[in-house]
Amino acid sequence: MIKRLSLALLAAIVLLAGALAVNTLRQGSRQVAVSPLPPLAVDKGRVAESLSIALRAKTQSGLLDPAGQAAAFDALHAHMKARYPLVHAALEREVVSGHSLLYTWRGSDAQAAPVALMAHQDVVPVAPGTESLWKHSPFAGVVQDGFVWGRGALDNKGNLITQLEALEMLLQSGFKPQRTVYFVFGHDEEVGGQQGAVKIVELLKQRNVRLAWSMDEGLALTEGVLAGVTQPVALIGLAEKGIVSLKLTAETAPGHSSTPPGPGASAIGMLSAALTRLDQNPFPGGVQGAAAEMFAAIAPELPFAQRLALSNLWLLRPLVERALQKGAATNAMMRTTTALTIVNAGNKENVLPGRAEAVVNFRILPGETTQSVQARVKAVVADERIRIEPVGAGSEPSRLSSAQSAPFKLIERTVREVFPDSIVAPGLMLAASDARHFDGVSEQSFRFMPIRFNTEDLKRVHGTDERIAVDQLVDMVRFYHRLLQSAAGPSTEGKTP
Repeated sequence: MIKRLSLALLAAIVLLAGALAVNTLRQGSRQVAVSPLPPLAVDKGRVAESLSIALRAKTQSGLLDPAGQAAAFDALHAHMKARYPLVHAALEREVVSGHSLLYTWRGSDAQAAPVALMAHQDVVPVAPGTESLWKHSPFAGVVQDGFVWGRGALDNKGNLITQLEALEMLLQSGFKPQRTVYFVFGHDEEVGGQQGAVKIVELLKQRNVRLAWSMDEGLALTEGVLAGVTQPVALIGLAEKGIVSLKLTAETAPGHSSTPPGPGASAIGMLSAALTRLDQNPFPGGVQGAAAEMFAAIAPELPFAQRLALSNLWLLRPLVERALQKGAATNAMMRTTTALTIVNAGNKENVLPGRAEAVVNFRILPGETTQSVQARVKAVVADERIRIEPVGAGSEPSRLSSAQSAPFKLIERTVREVFPDSIVAPGLMLAASDARHFDGVSEQSFRFMPIRFNTEDLKRVHGTDERIAVDQLVDMVRFYHRLLQSAAGPSTEGKTP
């Protein structure tokens, strides 16, 4: 009997292993087969110089210096006008809220739904006291060692300048669009976009403009970020997370430290217990939504063991999700995240404070809301003595665009034409962008930058020694040039380039 059971168990294991292997092997590559484009001739020195000048304009968001900010944006706008004369001759240019820019490239077909490319002009300030840590002064725009150095090179003036370069080249060649294209260059993305992108959206709504699709900054071509993948992975963001910060406050009678109350009765003790419960009880999550689509697209390109796991989630989902939880980025893709960011209590070592407060930041997965997050926090804290209230307005998660839509396929094809060594997949953007404001006027919204990022580059965004390779700028111009050709429609000769 034992022998027969052992044989039956062995047979079941063999059959299961066979089923897993077969299911893995029949998951063929999802990459679009295209012919690489011949390299477009781009004047790399011109592009590098243009970005260098743009970086010298200190268009920092959040500074209490209105006059200085205005002068910086004026300098950037003057540079754009001087460097791109054909753009400013052929397109309609509107200034919104003082510094944001809306360019309209009119197409010949009024029935074709327009599209929009986006970038932002503002940059985050350099952290006070860190200026000396930079290899080159943050706003000098130095071009050296094959890089353009400066705050905003990656986020986001590199996109701004390369879009304009591509557009100027198309105009120089005589290209005229069939479909109208908008270029949206906000001035306050780093502080929420309320005066820039939001006001431009309101303007488009007033004009009854409905976009077929829009594309903003976001995910990029990552190199060496996914274990087992040697090729660059181009992630096109289908959505972005929402955000809300909640303040937790505990109050009790203050007192002398020589006679403390019992455990968990002080303001700090109550708050600490609440924060511990939140920290140790993360939001539920898993491989779903944009994360599921990403892994489905990448799985066939992985080594066999990883490919087997991701191709058989019907059986191995718990193991896969447990492994993904160990990485900060992959964990964040699967759930609403909880980050303890600010704690304040007490001001003297021998006084029990009567008030302790903390701020907890949540990045909200599509499918959840700011209200559902607040409700769950209240349930997890489970202490009526703790007051829970939102800090600031927050924002809901964006709508999830479709990886099966024609616009996604267009962007995907363009990536494969310009970066033929890349694997293209949908993704979820963990941070915020101006794209979220366009859900009301755009059928589909995507988040992608044609920039190659490795783990070191990621640290430079909002960090020290921000820079971008000149060769990367050339590739970015090539990408936007091709994307505009494909999206805008036939040229004056009536042929699709």
